[in-house]
Amino acid sequence: MAVPILLYYSFLFFSFTPLSKSQSFIGVNYGQVADNLPPPEATAKLLQSTAIEKVRLYGSDPAVIKAFANTGIGIAIGVSNSDIPAMAADPNFAKNWIGANVAPFYPASKIILINVGNEVMSYNDRNLMAQLLPAMQNLQNALDSADLGGKIKVSTVHSMAVLRQSDPPSSGSFDPSIGDLLKGLLGFNKATGSPFAINPYPYFAYRSDPRPETLAFCLFQPNSGRVDSGSKIKYTNMFDAQVDAIRSALDAMGFNSVEIVVAETGWPYKGDSNEVGPSVENAKAYNGNLIAHLRSMVGTPLMPGKSVDTYLFAVYDENQKPGPTSERAFGLFKPDLTMTYDVGLSKTSQTTPSTPKTPTINPAPKPEKEAYWCVPKGGVSDAQLQANLDYVCGQGLDCSPIQPGGACFEPSTVASHASYAMNVLYQSSEKKPWNCDFSQTATLTSTNPSYDKCIYPGGSS
Repeated sequence: MAVPILLYYSFLFFSFTPLSKSQSFIGVNYGQVADNLPPPEATAKLLQSTAIEKVRLYGSDPAVIKAFANTGIGIAIGVSNSDIPAMAADPNFAKNWIGANVAPFYPASKIILINVGNEVMSYNDRNLMAQLLPAMQNLQNALDSADLGGKIKVSTVHSMAVLRQSDPPSSGSFDPSIGDLLKGLLGFNKATGSPFAINPYPYFAYRSDPRPETLAFCLFQPNSGRVDSGSKIKYTNMFDAQVDAIRSALDAMGFNSVEIVVAETGWPYKGDSNEVGPSVENAKAYNGNLIAHLRSMVGTPLMPGKSVDTYLFAVYDENQKPGPTSERAFGLFKPDLTMTYDVGLSKTSQTTPSTPKTPTINPAPKPEKEAYWCVPKGGVSDAQLQANLDYVCGQGLDCSPIQPGGACFEPSTVASHASYAMNVLYQSSEKKPWNCDFSQTATLTSTNPSYDKCIYPGGSS
C-alpha cells in the first residue's frame, strides 16, 4: 500500500500581518567587525522602527548593551571563545563577568540570553570543547547567585557541522565523535530550559549544489519539493529541512523538550565573480520569504503551528571581515541606516519589495482600474508548469475547477491547468506584480483568459 505523502506548506507569496506589529520570533545579528558602523544608539533606534524584537551580539560591548536600554528589544550577549577556559576553571571569573557585563545594565537592558562561545563544537579543539560545559555551568551558577537565574538563559551556538547526517531530515543525527560532549550540553539545556542554538544556512547548501531546482528550494520559491524517504513528508524549502534535521537529531538523543533557536541565517547580496549564489535578488528572496514563512506561523513539518525564534544575519555588512566578498555582504541595512534592500521589516514604510520573488506584507492593496490575470509565459517547460501547479494546489487554494468534471478540466493539459492555478494564487494575494512571478515563469495580462464555462477569477490589480 502506498504511504500517503504529507505536504506541509506556507503562504510565501502573501502575508496579511500588519506592518505595525513586531514579531517576537524575529531577531537580527549585530556584528561589529567593521570601522564604518553608526553609533549603537542609532542602531537601537533603527531596530525600534522595525518588526525585529531581538538582537544578538557576539560579545558584550557595554556601549551597545546600554544603547538598547528601555527599548524593549531582547538582547542575546556572548562570552568569547577565548574566555571559556578561564570561565570553566574559575567560578569567580564567571561571577565577575556577570558583575561587569550583566548586572550594571539589567533589567533596563533586556538581556534574555548569554551564549557561551560560538560554534565551539566545530573547532576540533577537544580541550576547548571539554571546557564548554563547565564554563556554562559556572556562568549559570553566577546568574543564580545574582538572582538572575530564572530571568536570563545560558546556552551556546552550534554550526550545522555538529550533524553527521541531515538528509533526509528524519535521519538527522549528531556526529558520534562529539556525542558524549553534546549529551552533557543538551542535559544542561534541558535542566535550565535554555535553547539549542543553531546556524542553518540554505545559502551554503545551494553553493554546494548549484542547480536551479536547488535554488528554488532554498529561496522558498515554487518547486516540486523533496520527499523525506523516512517520514514520507514532502518538504518545500531547505530552511524547514535543515531545522527539522536538528529536531530529529535532538529527539533521537532523547531531548524532545529542548527548544531550537536559529541563531544565524542569511544570504549575501553580492560576491566575487567565482562565487555561486550571491545577488540582491536572491538575498531579498531568501530573507523576504523566510520572514513571510515565520509570520505565517505554519512552522516546520516536525514542529507545526509555531515559528522558531530566528535571528537574521545581519544588521550591517562587516567590512573588516576576511575571506571572499560575500562574507562582507550580508547586511540588511547600510551604515547610513537606509535599507540595502526591502524585505518588509519596517513598521512605518509602505514601500513594498520590488523584487518579484519577495512576498508583500502590506495589509491591503490600493485598487487600480484595470483587471489583470496571471498566466504562464510562452516557452515554459511542462516540468516547471507542473511544479507551479503542485505548489499552488498544495496551498489549500481551490483547484477543484481543474479536477475531472470541473469547468476548467478541459483541455486536460499541464499548461492549461497551471495557467488556472497560477492565477488563483495571484488573485488570492495582494495582486501586485511580484505575486505573479513563479521563478520568472509567469506574466500579467489584461486579456481575460476565461473560455466557455471556465471562468478565471479576476479583479483589479
